[in-house]
Amino acid sequence: MSDPALRPLGLFGGTFDPVHFGHLRLAEEAREALGLAGIRWLPAGQPPHRERPRIDPAHRLAMVRLAVAGNGHFSVDPAEVEAAGPSYTVTTLARLRRELGPAQPLVLLMGADAFAGLAGWHRWQEIFSLAHLAVLHRPGYALRPEALPDPLAREFLQRQGDVPEDLARAPAGCILPLPMTQLDISATHVRVLLARGASPRYLLPDAVLDYIRRHQLYGPPAHP
Repeated sequence: MSDPALRPLGLFGGTFDPVHFGHLRLAEEAREALGLAGIRWLPAGQPPHRERPRIDPAHRLAMVRLAVAGNGHFSVDPAEVEAAGPSYTVTTLARLRRELGPAQPLVLLMGADAFAGLAGWHRWQEIFSLAHLAVLHRPGYALRPEALPDPLAREFLQRQGDVPEDLARAPAGCILPLPMTQLDISATHVRVLLARGASPRYLLPDAVLDYIRRHQLYGPPAHP
């Protein structure tokens, strides 16, 4: 059982390459909708499930710190960036569980597409003993067990929660679908604009854009 005095803590991982207003708005809406005490941002260092970002992890970490500055509900965890090896979600969650204790409810925020591929993640079934999952999906498009791989569908049917209050009743183990309308902003589009020399202003915080320009990030690829 969780301690009733402990409100769930949200965990939001990603490459944030670069971080933009879509990320920020999603985190803020999820925090409010789920009654979270706050959101801990987890920029990835070397993500094992996708192509390595072109931008150095230290730059991506710095941009996230700039983006969340001023929001007292947001904090940034640099451990994945500072680690020497790949960033595995299960090892990050195990570290946070040791740090925060066995009673603290933890809620890993993830999109429906990422959740559908969860069965391919490193030691994925251990994740349920370490955190809840809040699966963010478009309104009107409910998660369908028949569209998931069989092992994941079984976990979903056994663990599905109905209301945000379910996240406070235990430290981990619940899967809660959460409909959410996301801003139509992608890091890919921001990178394309920057590579063309076009302005991505109003898609990401001014402090992040200033950092990108100061360090000359996301320009056209250098040719050998």
